[in-house]
Amino acid sequence: MNQPKLRYALIGCGRISRNHIAAVFNHKNDLELCAICDLVPGRMEALLGAFDEDLSTVRRYTDYREMLEKESLDLVSIATESGKHAAIALQGIAAGCHVIVEKPIALSLADADAMIQAAERKGVVLCACHQNRFNRSIQKIRSAVESGRFGKMLHGAAHIRWYRGSQYYKQAAWRGTWEQDGGALMNQCIHNIDLLRWMLGDTVEEVMAYTDRLAHSYIEAEDIGLALVKFHNGAYGLIEGTTNVFRENLEETLYLFGEKGTAKAGGKSVNVIEEWRFGDGIDTAEAVKEQFRDNPPNVYGFGHTPLYGDVIHAIRSKAQPYVDGNAGRRALELVLAIYRSAAEGKPVRLPLSQCATVDFQGRF
Repeated sequence: MNQPKLRYALIGCGRISRNHIAAVFNHKNDLELCAICDLVPGRMEALLGAFDEDLSTVRRYTDYREMLEKESLDLVSIATESGKHAAIALQGIAAGCHVIVEKPIALSLADADAMIQAAERKGVVLCACHQNRFNRSIQKIRSAVESGRFGKMLHGAAHIRWYRGSQYYKQAAWRGTWEQDGGALMNQCIHNIDLLRWMLGDTVEEVMAYTDRLAHSYIEAEDIGLALVKFHNGAYGLIEGTTNVFRENLEETLYLFGEKGTAKAGGKSVNVIEEWRFGDGIDTAEAVKEQFRDNPPNVYGFGHTPLYGDVIHAIRSKAQPYVDGNAGRRALELVLAIYRSAAEGKPVRLPLSQCATVDFQGRF
């Protein structure tokens, strides 16, 4: 028997919003797009105008609180500036909505904890939108991790070598601010930082880092971050993230090195397996690289549609989503630990209980 569609709305109609709406249309048997919300009406019209669907019945709001009150929604996605994620999510949860939150889940650990606890109390799904976990390439690598094909994990590296110029920051005043965004690591690099932590065992013992603002004097936060991460299982992680690469994005890569295997994912959004070396003979590098070479047209990748499918399944089955609030918190915690280590000039031990991007105002 078919279940009724989940009533859905999107809050925030910026750069990433098209991926969310496209994912909704890719699950049109399960989701009904009821409403969208943005402070700027023109952004809502531009978003809906990008699709061939008849969207005349989709209601537009400039106040998300009014939308939550009037619409009786089942699922809400939040794609606003990062500093508003927590407040909107908490109100959505209080209204009984399941919630997908764009990365980062919040800008403070206190807010992330409040969101996780509120969702648990209300019995709703809270999903952190780290959609690259659903990349076919990443799922292939993850299956090798979970089946032990790497043997003992030795180290890994996440490189995010991108470009963001003044025009990007001029498009929205919140970008690059400590209160509403953070810098390159929190905004552009957190997806790959999430993957590195997830693949190398999740439990981090210590972080040593440098951050700086080298080429963007008009923002508050960093445009480069370099970190060494020590994991509880003995593995080490390297993180290099920057928005200073000359004039265009160069690459996003994830390397994993184990006693019995090596893997590298690259391309625009770690969608391409570029190296695959294992001693067990289960498959060949040529076959794997041929099969896993989806390269998306932009850095947002193909992951939103499977992430939405997973959230729908979690809601229907009353289960936790594949990327839950705790996963989002772990990615946030690692970035904040990098910020703290760089600011204090010394290693930082994890877990962190309290830390926020606003702690680093005036850093540069």
